[in-house]
Amino acid sequence: METVKNHFFSDMGVMLGRSMRHIFRSMDTIITVCITPIAMMLLFVYVFGGAIQTGTDNYVNYLLPGILLIAIASGISYTAYRLFLDKQRGIIERFHSMPIARSAVLWGHVLTSVVSNVISLVVIILVALIMGFRSPSGVLPWLAVTGILVLFTLALTWVAAIAGLSAKSVEGASAFSYPLIFLPFISSAFVPTDSMPKVVRAFAENQPVTSIVETIRALLSNQPVGNDIWIALAWCVGIMLVAYIFAMRAYNRKSA
Repeated sequence: METVKNHFFSDMGVMLGRSMRHIFRSMDTIITVCITPIAMMLLFVYVFGGAIQTGTDNYVNYLLPGILLIAIASGISYTAYRLFLDKQRGIIERFHSMPIARSAVLWGHVLTSVVSNVISLVVIILVALIMGFRSPSGVLPWLAVTGILVLFTLALTWVAAIAGLSAKSVEGASAFSYPLIFLPFISSAFVPTDSMPKVVRAFAENQPVTSIVETIRALLSNQPVGNDIWIALAWCVGIMLVAYIFAMRAYNRKSA
């Protein structure tokens, strides 16, 4: 059993290295993921910020959690794209003919998504600091924020894996991320839900992004998180488990 486990981690490390080399050879992936969220942050802070009532003096502090989630939703589309290309080119089948753990190929793509998204998030936070973002929180709240963002990335990446393995075209593989990018706009990411019409407010307050945003916002401002953190974790873990099951089914079906 120990030998099998070591074999799996060794194969996964090789697949992760392969995918990361593709990322670093084409840094425009990370740059593209960063540009749109940073542009949104600049637009909302410097153009709309004065007209939006959030109850805070520093709108970039209020806005940043939602911007980070949008960046993740943008970044995972590249995972679907790369998986689709591997499937289309027969690379996945080629790996399966080799003496390596079958699921290591998929895990390599998933962990690459986590690493590349973390790099993008660090860049966005640095820009936010230049724009005036400040956090009174210590190390532990920041570690909690990091954990939630990584968990959210894993959840969405497994959703991306389903799209990449099931899509019939390159466009179809990456287009699934558009609704995910739009979801923070119908949440408390940009404005409090109190200002929304009843139907929209009901949706906004009961979708996963709002609880995740509220949790990250509370942690970064060193405020009590209440029940939001448990709701956020439940959403992330639930989405990840369900998506993992369907992604592995799609993966095994394609490689059968």
